[in-house]
Amino acid sequence: MTEQPSAHPAEPDAAARLLEAALIHVPFDGWSDATLRAAAADADISADLARALFPRGAVDLALAYHRAGDAEMARLFKAEADAGAHDALRYSEKVARAIRLRLELADKELVRRGAALFALPQHSADGARAVWGSADAIWTVLGDTSDDLNWYSKRATLSGVYSSVVLYWLGDDSLDHQATWDFLDRRIGDVMRFEKVKGRVLASPLGRLIGKGPLGVLSRVKAPGAARDLPGQAGAGQAGT
Repeated sequence: MTEQPSAHPAEPDAAARLLEAALIHVPFDGWSDATLRAAAADADISADLARALFPRGAVDLALAYHRAGDAEMARLFKAEADAGAHDALRYSEKVARAIRLRLELADKELVRRGAALFALPQHSADGARAVWGSADAIWTVLGDTSDDLNWYSKRATLSGVYSSVVLYWLGDDSLDHQATWDFLDRRIGDVMRFEKVKGRVLASPLGRLIGKGPLGVLSRVKAPGAARDLPGQAGAGQAGT
């Protein structure tokens, strides 16, 4: 007896089709249940399957768009690196390049609608996880190997930079968003200067003394494993702008 194929392998394709179909509706209806219903109709997908793929409706749909952007940024950045395009760049310039690439992939109106959604109190935690996910994707594609407190501090710092640059970009009407890229360079410069100062302080006699005392417990903090479920990581269901 021939075994019937499982319906599950088709679900990722259905999710991708739903998301693609939703994008033309978001500028008019926002990231909403109305958009999800319209996308399901356009993609010829049942309402039940659409709800199963995106259980929380608009929020999961917006987060899926965000995660897709992170994944595409990582793919293109790696392709550039493999082609030698980053060989002459300083590390700070590579960080800036990854952020710029991430924004160049995004549609401003879709991001603006997502920002409005995640500004709502009930969805603010999802927005924070999405930003953390972008920071994690950037550090990962840059080859970050930290496995201690630095794993968290790098992502927390970059989350702040990324958030501020996105907000600036949303209001930027300069030619080719040059004002945003200048702002990005300044923010990255501030971070790098802070990291240098922090390194000098921790390497000083006082810093080493503090590290053995009040901050000693932090040396036991480790980065999560591969199967982590932390800010920015998707859980078992749909959860990425």
